[in-house]
Amino acid sequence: MSEVFFDYHAILSGASFKVGDLPFPLLHEEPPFAIPQGVRGILSQEGCALASELVRMALEEDGPDLTSLGIFPAGEMSSAHIIAKQETIVIGLPLIDLVLSVIGMPAASWSAEVEEGSVVPSGTVVARLRGHTIQLLKAERVILNLMTHLSGVGNLTRQYLHLLEGTGVKLLDTRKTLPGFRHLEKYAVRVAGGVNHRMNLWEMLMVKDNHIDAAGSITKAVSSLRARFHPCPPIEVECRGRAEVLEAVACRPARILLDNMGKEALREVLPLIPAGIEAEISGGVTLENIRELALSSGERPADFISVGRLTHSAPSADFSMRMDRGC
Repeated sequence: MSEVFFDYHAILSGASFKVGDLPFPLLHEEPPFAIPQGVRGILSQEGCALASELVRMALEEDGPDLTSLGIFPAGEMSSAHIIAKQETIVIGLPLIDLVLSVIGMPAASWSAEVEEGSVVPSGTVVARLRGHTIQLLKAERVILNLMTHLSGVGNLTRQYLHLLEGTGVKLLDTRKTLPGFRHLEKYAVRVAGGVNHRMNLWEMLMVKDNHIDAAGSITKAVSSLRARFHPCPPIEVECRGRAEVLEAVACRPARILLDNMGKEALREVLPLIPAGIEAEISGGVTLENIRELALSSGERPADFISVGRLTHSAPSADFSMRMDRGC
C-alpha cells in the first residue's frame, strides 16, 4: 500500500492523519535492506536476501496498522518483552534484528536475554525491545510467527535426535519446506543438532524413480548426468529394492537412498552398500519407528535418516510479546 493510497483514503474518511506526519516508515524501509551482522552470521548471502524479502512480504500482507495508528500517539515510546510460554528451544533471535531493521528501527532497539539455541523453561523472558509503540506492535506478529515456527522445528528435531542417541546415525531434513522458509527452517534444524540435506536441486543430483524410468535404468541415468555436467555435482540414487541397490552400487554414486523400506528389507540391503558410499534411510520415518530403522543393521548401519516431518509437520512453540507503554 503506497503512502499516496493511504493518504487518499484517510482524506475520504475525514481523518486528518497523513503518512508524512510519522517519524518512521508506514510499513518498512525501502529495499535493499540492511542485513544485520547476526543474520549474516547464520545464513548464506542467498538466505539473507530471501529472509529479508520474506519479512517484507509479511509486513506488506499486514498493511498499515490502522488500529494502532488511530489510538497511539506517533511519538509514543514503549518497552516490550518476549516470553516463552512453554519449555522450548529458542530459535530465531537474530531474526528479531532483521525484522526491526526492515521496519526501520535501530539495532539498539532490542537485546537477547538468552542464547540462541538454548532450551528454556516456561516463563523465561528471551528478548527485550524498546521503540515507538506503533512500530513494536507492527513488528510483534512477524517476529512471533518466525520464532514460534522455527523453535517448533527445533523442538521436533530434538525429539527425533533423542531417539537416535547411541545409534551413530545422523538426522537429515528434506526439501519439504514452506515456500520462502527453506533457509530458515534448515537453519532451525542445524541449531537443534540435525544435519541439512541439499538446499536446492543443484547442490546434489537426486536420481528418483521418474528419472530412472525415463532413462531406462539407474546406470543410464547416472551416466547421462556425468556426461552432461563437468564437474558433476554429487549424485544420490533412490532405490526401491535389492536389485536397484546392487545396480546403484556399481555406479558408485555419493549416496544411496533406501526409499520406504522396512526393518527387514533394510537389514538385507544395507550390507550391500560399501563404506565409500553413504546410505540414507528415507520415507515413512516417524517418532515411533525411527530408532528401530536406525538399528535395522548392526553389520552396516545407515549414515543418515531423513525426515520430512521436521519442517512440514512441526507444531509451533508458544511465545508471546508483552508491552509496557511509556517505559
